Amino acid sequence: MTLEHKNKRLKELISSLKKQSIEQKSNIWKRIALELERPTRQQRVVNLSKIENNANDNDVVIIPGKLLSGGELNKKVTIIAYSYSRNVLDKTSGKASIISIEEAMKKFPNGKNIKIIG
Repeated sequence: MTLEHKNKRLKELISSLKKQSIEQKSNIWKRIALELERPTRQQRVVNLSKIENNANDNDVVIIPGKLLSGGELNKKVTIIAYSYSRNVLDKTSGKASIISIEEAMKKFPNGKNIKIIG
């Protein structure tokens, strides 16, 4: 079941993810679009500690939902997230770089070597 979101930014992001998936023949962007189509109460919420436990140094991880500041992150990773809490920037400064999904689609168009966490 797909839900019609009222958030215009989210609608545009989902359609561009689906388009990118078709153009690049990459299933990761389609998977992220399907995750973002879920109702807000079912969207993924990930703490920094989960990234610390599941990612290695220099990994690229994507969170199809919200990134929260619970726990510590000591690894140098690139985090792609739809949204994140304010405290995440303070906790990750100098350790990890956080980019939006839109930026990631330009930087990693085929979606290779990206881990989905959440």
